[in-house]
Amino acid sequence: MAKAFASSNDTVDKIETLEVVADGVYALTAEGDPNVGAIEGEDFLICFDARATPASAYTWLEQLRQHTDKPVKYLILSHYHAVRVLGASAFEAENILASTATAKLITERGQQDWDSEYGRMPRLFKNPEEIPGLTVPNIVTDDYTIELGGDRGTVEIKFLGRGHTAGDLVVWHSKSKTLFAGDLVEAEAALYTGDAFHFDWAGKTLDNVKAFRAENVVGGRGPVAKGLAAADAAIEQTRSFINGMLEHVGNAHRSGGTVKDAFEATHKALEPQYGQWPIFEHCLPFDVQRVWDEYEGIDWPRVWTAERDQEVWALLQG
Repeated sequence: MAKAFASSNDTVDKIETLEVVADGVYALTAEGDPNVGAIEGEDFLICFDARATPASAYTWLEQLRQHTDKPVKYLILSHYHAVRVLGASAFEAENILASTATAKLITERGQQDWDSEYGRMPRLFKNPEEIPGLTVPNIVTDDYTIELGGDRGTVEIKFLGRGHTAGDLVVWHSKSKTLFAGDLVEAEAALYTGDAFHFDWAGKTLDNVKAFRAENVVGGRGPVAKGLAAADAAIEQTRSFINGMLEHVGNAHRSGGTVKDAFEATHKALEPQYGQWPIFEHCLPFDVQRVWDEYEGIDWPRVWTAERDQEVWALLQG
């Protein structure tokens, strides 16, 4: 029996939990849905990622406003995917910041990604008619420092190398040793890697993430990893997932198999450990296709359209 497309059958709202990770440092997790966060400056807020629609963003901001009413001075976009950026208008942010590659990707394929992700994950797109259009950053940078004021320390925003996408940014608050890693790290959640650079990600990029020696890691999905051991475990779980795909897809490619062979071998190998984690079945066909493309020598990811999504799903997971 064919499996329902992507997350189209996932219609149950997840329980959202706002955590005060440290003084003035907040994370909202939601049982495997995309995480968001915020850091307080002396008289302003930095928010990390925007959710899929303004309506979805408002539910996060309503919870955040129970702790602080400071205005949002900076909205940091970890990367270009629609579920991370299209809710930006709700923040009324003075500045929207993204990396050089993210800005390029929004221009190059933002609309196609919007259509693709809406088809894959409709539940995340609450009141989609309220989205005013593509989110365009007014600060484009790969390295930026923000002074928080008072004794709150500084925030460093950095590009650490190609990974989940070509332009992932992380946010580091050294005073609390908290790293907002976006989808470069997942804790107890499967990875979506359809636009990834797997060889870079599993190597030097995750090495750069780990070098912070963070004691709190807010990944793209899953619980906050608290403590150095848990943070390292989340990073290494992410690396292990990627390396597992590289191994099994690579074996199929080298032996003259098909992408369907690669998918079946990878699913068989990874499902016992990761199969019960959020969005594993949804992600794996798109992940394997991208790994296959890399073995085929396609460096810059092909654009995911709603039509291509359906084609790959029918071939691999249908």
